[in-house]
Amino acid sequence: MTTKKQLKRALLAVSVSLASFTPFAFADYTIFHNAKGYTLKQDKGVHEFSTLVIKDGKVIATGDKSIISTYSPAEKIDVEGKTLLPGLIDAHGHIIGLGKNQSQLDLRSSSSLKDALKSIEEYANQTDGWVIGRGWNQENWPSKAFPTAKDLDAIVGDRPVALTRVDGHALWVNSKALEIAGINKETQAPSGGEIIRLDNGEPSGILIDNAEPLVYQHMPSVDKTEVNKRLDAAGEHLLSLGITSAHDAGIDNLTYQVYLERAANNTLPIRIYAMLSATDSELTKQLAAGKKFDDNDMLAIRSIKVYSDGALGSRGAALLEDYQDRIGHKGLMLMSKDELENVFTQAFKAGFSVNTHAIGDRANRVVLDTYEKVYAKSGGKLLRNRMEHAQIVEPSDIKRFKQLAIIPSMQPVHATSDMHMAEDRLGKARLTGAYAWQTFLKQGSRVAAGSDFPVELANAFHGLYAAVSRQDKDGAPKGGWLAEEKLTREQALRAFTLDAAYAAHQEFKIGSLEKGKWADFIIVDTNYFKAPLSDIYHTQVEQTWLAGELKYQQK
Repeated sequence: MTTKKQLKRALLAVSVSLASFTPFAFADYTIFHNAKGYTLKQDKGVHEFSTLVIKDGKVIATGDKSIISTYSPAEKIDVEGKTLLPGLIDAHGHIIGLGKNQSQLDLRSSSSLKDALKSIEEYANQTDGWVIGRGWNQENWPSKAFPTAKDLDAIVGDRPVALTRVDGHALWVNSKALEIAGINKETQAPSGGEIIRLDNGEPSGILIDNAEPLVYQHMPSVDKTEVNKRLDAAGEHLLSLGITSAHDAGIDNLTYQVYLERAANNTLPIRIYAMLSATDSELTKQLAAGKKFDDNDMLAIRSIKVYSDGALGSRGAALLEDYQDRIGHKGLMLMSKDELENVFTQAFKAGFSVNTHAIGDRANRVVLDTYEKVYAKSGGKLLRNRMEHAQIVEPSDIKRFKQLAIIPSMQPVHATSDMHMAEDRLGKARLTGAYAWQTFLKQGSRVAAGSDFPVELANAFHGLYAAVSRQDKDGAPKGGWLAEEKLTREQALRAFTLDAAYAAHQEFKIGSLEKGKWADFIIVDTNYFKAPLSDIYHTQVEQTWLAGELKYQQK
């Protein structure tokens, strides 16, 4: 028999349970209010709001506080007057490479050869097998000279060392790595590559562009487990920076398989627009398998990535005239005109867009010519094809981007990282048409912005700052470098949101907080539109929401 005392205790337990139960489990809507919200709208400029309403992961409405009562039952979240922006889209990065960087030697901060060698030696003492790293940049060293195998031999001579330049277009190796790869005085560089030589003709230890695989093919292979690990590490890092979607510029077949599996299991950490690699041995099969999408718009594979030339820092970018600081050298075309035509034709016939890396003015011209020629034979102009980087463009060729419907996919931080080096390579007179974001916009081209991580840091606010200031983080040079190419704050945000989405055929799904789109947004500690310019660079992301779910919370 139940006593009155037992019944009283039971009723008390029920009341406590109900008191702690959240009614939001039955909420139809989630309402974020008291926000300084900003989003861009298709061809309508900046829209400000204080209230964001979402349901089932998508935007229902934005407006002022008067709309709150319209939607119930609802979970209400007070943004406390902080700034709310659409999730940022990085239109050019290397996701698995970023994840790899999280766990390997990073030489980005090396201020001299001596400094780099110290870091390499410390890292080597803690590891076995190949010593692998990335990030060195001789342009940041007093000598500005390429390092050599001999430099590495002095600290690690008994096992191979392979260190990728920050831009990915040069490899620094020691003598052991040269020996394993069979590279010696007689070795000829492959087409589109260069083996830098010493005065006596011996390989110096620096391999440029298409010569890099001579060593890469001997390095330890990677399996699916490692790719998944790198994907998770990259995703976690990108979400902490407010990046909800990234365009992965060239994936190998193993990554292709991992992405498809993760999308099928709905475990991708961020939205990914992946470009197949034009040089992958499985490209023909991948194209035949058709374009790939998932129901949650977490993965899209509908384009290929082509490399036409190298990079400016390693003097591999293909120029119309000689490098000012290396007379007789015009850089490297990594594919012939026939090879470019063939791969463009193959992609267009399969309905895939072609996104082509082109940095130098010669590469940009050759690629524009190729698009034009293949369009005439095979069509493909409506596929939203892109030029990745488009850094140095001969001014008369800029208008051809609009005529040929080519999207310039550009990285604002490249301009502020490269400004001193670019003048050394080209001279001031040849910089008209360099990093020409505003010129592209004025003619009606859409600029899709990114960072090219891990070449640069993945922080999109560094890119937004560079876009509107054309200055380094210390505010130099005064007024900005080639200041006529600055973007407004609205233009810069559009390049990192709506126009980046457009470049992936996704402008009606993501890129802005408009009704029916996925609720991808961030809450930050800086009012992007009203804060002093320098504050943009230092913006911190406090929360990142993807499809209405909190994916990152600042600790």
